[in-house]
Amino acid sequence: MLRQPARVVAAGFGLAIAIGTVLLMLPVSSESGEATSWVSALFTSTSAVTVTGLFVVDTPTHWSTFGELVLLGLFQVGGFGIMTFASLLGLLVTRRLGLRMQRSAQAETKTLGLGDVRRVVLGVIALSLLVEAVTAVLLTARFATGYDEPFGSAVYLGIFHAVSAFNNAGFVLYSDSLMGFATDPWICLPIVAAFVLGGLGFPVLFELVRHLRRQQRRWSLHIRITLGAYAALSVVGPVAIIGFEWDNPATLGPHGVGGKLLAGFVQGMSPRTSGFNVLDVGAMQPASLLMSDVLMFIGGGSAGTAGGIKVTTFALLAFVMLAEIRGEPHVHVLGRKLPPEVHRQALTVVLAGVGLVLAATLALLVMTPFKLDDVLFEAVSAFATVGLSTGITPELPAAAQILLVVLMFVGRIGPITFASALALRERGRRYDLPEERPIVG
Repeated sequence: MLRQPARVVAAGFGLAIAIGTVLLMLPVSSESGEATSWVSALFTSTSAVTVTGLFVVDTPTHWSTFGELVLLGLFQVGGFGIMTFASLLGLLVTRRLGLRMQRSAQAETKTLGLGDVRRVVLGVIALSLLVEAVTAVLLTARFATGYDEPFGSAVYLGIFHAVSAFNNAGFVLYSDSLMGFATDPWICLPIVAAFVLGGLGFPVLFELVRHLRRQQRRWSLHIRITLGAYAALSVVGPVAIIGFEWDNPATLGPHGVGGKLLAGFVQGMSPRTSGFNVLDVGAMQPASLLMSDVLMFIGGGSAGTAGGIKVTTFALLAFVMLAEIRGEPHVHVLGRKLPPEVHRQALTVVLAGVGLVLAATLALLVMTPFKLDDVLFEAVSAFATVGLSTGITPELPAAAQILLVVLMFVGRIGPITFASALALRERGRRYDLPEERPIVG
């Protein structure tokens, strides 16, 4: 894994997507009993495995129960794989760099023991099942008592949406996503809680559990940055959406004050990257779309089911900028000094993401007749594996859909493997070159 982490991760996700594509192409997977085209099956399988949520066919009407169960299995496997792979790679990077700094004899092995792998895998499984089970019980109770669903149907709906929420998949068994539940806190809030927990990442949740059990008193720098940045953006997003959409007759306008606050809160949290929408995204104000673009691009926590460049990367760059503005020679964050290589890694990940999104946006503008707002939103949503859309996804030509497939795949495994590869490739130089400063700005 250390020598070729990108190949291991890419091969695992590629195999899952291929299996999902074959299963979704089977006639038994569709409601009509006819085979689904390979492009639609590939797009849907990729969207499920990368826990994105974009779709080119309507989920509840096109797929049979078998097809829906295939989707559930794909985004469960995808979410589990993301949290496991990312957590192991993060542990691997920390172990290697930590051992190297200590100049320990074990540093030359640069490997993880079976105990480490077992702890991470079992931890991810236990955490996933616990959150999904609690969420499923709450949703099942609401579907059964509030919407008169038969018990079996309520259980099915509860489990499907709980798994989709925790894995930030965004797949819903309703054609209008969660718009029909926009003012129902008993549906919306459990789903928000589930995708926030999934989006924070296993390392953060694991450390929180250890802290609650008093096994660890001091929080690490990673958890403090993640929680702080996540909390700040969780305020900015809902406040912006509520403010921009308050009087929009096509979104929040028809609701009462309480309904506006709840729906605006859910819609403002969703770009972090759950993909559930309680408002008509295509009818939102341009300012709301741009704010959603920013939130989607930033994403959630490292080693979680959310996508994007990650809140930690975003926060680190903010600290770097602050130190430069102040004229400080070093970057200090919450009582800790950041090594220069972390600055470079964060900058590289962000610029690579920006370049990929801009290239995809330009290609989509060339291939489709849609305006920039819609195309940019689609590209960012695919790269950040969010799943929100202004409604143009099913109308895209096959070539554009294939481009989004590539973007979802790269957007999901790229930041994970790219960041770890940058850290693992660090090596010293035996000499340095003469220093010269070019003009900046």
